[in-house]
Amino acid sequence: MNDTAALTSSSSAPDSAPGRNPDYAIYKPNSRGSGGVIRFGLNRNKAAVFLEAAAQSGEKQFDWDRKIVMKWGLPDIGAALAVLQGRTSGAKLFHQSEKANSAFELQVRDDPDRAPFLMSISRQDVADKSLRKVTIPISHAEAAIMETALRTAVARILRW
Repeated sequence: MNDTAALTSSSSAPDSAPGRNPDYAIYKPNSRGSGGVIRFGLNRNKAAVFLEAAAQSGEKQFDWDRKIVMKWGLPDIGAALAVLQGRTSGAKLFHQSEKANSAFELQVRDDPDRAPFLMSISRQDVADKSLRKVTIPISHAEAAIMETALRTAVARILRW
């Protein structure tokens, strides 16, 4: 399995917006083609962190045309941080809109032969009930960077 995390610049992305900072992306392609990528981006203007996820669509390609997007406010960020800081064993977030229902889950795993965290994000469209889901394992190193990024996002959102 190829574990890759990267800092990417939103300025070159087609969906970039003013006020966005570089994203933190965790890429997890695999030989079965069932991998994915989840990236986090801070949008200061909207006082939120945006998660974007895409399923693997080729050897090292991801289906960004059918990405899942979820907007996190401070309570959502806090729930994820509580897991990353060892205060709780899991977090489940649900967001509903007229068009779709989105869910995010971050779990601690006890199996020493597997990554210590498992992260998934899904979206079910209301109209046709179609479901898209991306699930990736998270290493201790990736979790440490994710925690630092989310703590920094809180400080920036609060303008402290």
